[in-house]
Amino acid sequence: MIRLTLSQRLSVVFFGLLLVCCGALAWIQMRNTRMHELETVQRLSQGLAEHIARRGELMDTRGMRDGNVRALFGKLMAVNPSVEVYLLDDQGRILGHDAPDGHLKRDRVDLAPVQALLRGEPLPILGDDPRSTSTRKVFNAAPLWVQGRQAGYIYVVLLGEQREAVAANIAASSSLRTALWSLAIVALIGLLAGAIAFRWVTHPLRRLTRRIQSFDVDADNPALPVPPGPLRAVERDELAILQHSFGQMAQRIGDQWQQLRQQDLQRRELVANISHDLRTPLSSLHGYLETLSLKDASLSADERQRYLSIALSQSRKVGQLAQALFELARLEHGGVVLEPQVFSLPDLVQDVFQKLELSAQARRQTLTADIPPGLPAVEADLGLIERVLTNLLDNAIRHTPEAGHISVTLRAAGDEVQVSVLDSGPGIAPERRANLFITPPALGSQRADSGGLGLLIVHRILQLHHRQIRLLDSREGALFVFSLATAQARNNARPAL
Repeated sequence: MIRLTLSQRLSVVFFGLLLVCCGALAWIQMRNTRMHELETVQRLSQGLAEHIARRGELMDTRGMRDGNVRALFGKLMAVNPSVEVYLLDDQGRILGHDAPDGHLKRDRVDLAPVQALLRGEPLPILGDDPRSTSTRKVFNAAPLWVQGRQAGYIYVVLLGEQREAVAANIAASSSLRTALWSLAIVALIGLLAGAIAFRWVTHPLRRLTRRIQSFDVDADNPALPVPPGPLRAVERDELAILQHSFGQMAQRIGDQWQQLRQQDLQRRELVANISHDLRTPLSSLHGYLETLSLKDASLSADERQRYLSIALSQSRKVGQLAQALFELARLEHGGVVLEPQVFSLPDLVQDVFQKLELSAQARRQTLTADIPPGLPAVEADLGLIERVLTNLLDNAIRHTPEAGHISVTLRAAGDEVQVSVLDSGPGIAPERRANLFITPPALGSQRADSGGLGLLIVHRILQLHHRQIRLLDSREGALFVFSLATAQARNNARPAL
């Protein structure tokens, strides 16, 4: 099966329509030319039948004079072979003619066209051809009077058999050849014009096709399309709109592909970092347990207790990491449903302080809270906000040197309560700030600015509350700030029932 391009298919359709239109136009033109010729012949011969009726004594009171009729009709047809003359009675029956034997096919003629001609109706008017059973031709007619009484009609067919035979021979020799050449020339010109026109019309479509075929977002070397500008008023045709829409679509696909690549890189990095974080405590745990198993008889009670303490510590690290991964997975995949409740944020801060007080004391760190009186209650998920404060303070304790200082500040700001966590540690390096809450720490990173899974969990929890955590500039350490809506603000936002 031959597959044509769009411009070729359009050209073929155009060529077919052109042939149909040319054929219809030729038929209309030929018909109009024929009707004009018949009207011309009929107008030029208007007085012919009346002249014949006056020339000779064709009928008398006893009837038709056969000799006079044949002599006159033969003479007229010899002078003008294109006409055929007939004598009709008042009912249209053919009384006299000079047709050769066997040529006469009718014995009467319909008088309705004759009456129409005599009334002067618009020409051409076609009447019956006595030498054919179905053909109608232009004619001329006049009444024949005998002693003041209408006895019949002179009926003259203006385009007789001989004229039609000669015209057919001429047409067969030249007209067909002319028509074929004309049709071929018109078809060739139409085909060339159509091909050029459709190639010009489909040029933007071909250009768009090439853009679509060349569009490819390579994972290693993404060639993102240039964002399309706004459509100008002169370009608001369908193809321009299609090109503009494709440009917008390609841009969106490119952006989404970049986001997918970034997310995939983050996922791979997270898996690698988790593997590293798990491998270290697991290796330590396995090593101490193996030591206890192999040297149990030779170890003292103090050594055995020290090894067990270290193994338990590494086991807790593995458990904490597994719990953090489980929480992050639930937050990422919508497994956490908020349970908002009204609670006192200062009380929650004190509870978290009590939970982490021993860890801070072990590093000789100071935990302080700056809480003004009369602070309004907030409405949020108590358990998740406790997790946020715990992670932030735990990070601060781990990344603040010994004898450092960690403070939590609460401030009312309109319909919100702002929470600030500041430590006296080394702070966050500028190159890590952009992706601190999105990207996990680098593989094997031992830097103090590594937030780890704890900050990822904080970021996801606050996102569920439609809040954001920010890292602000500080003269010392790291300053994390977020806010929660007050209970009064939540009540005002709810529609009245």
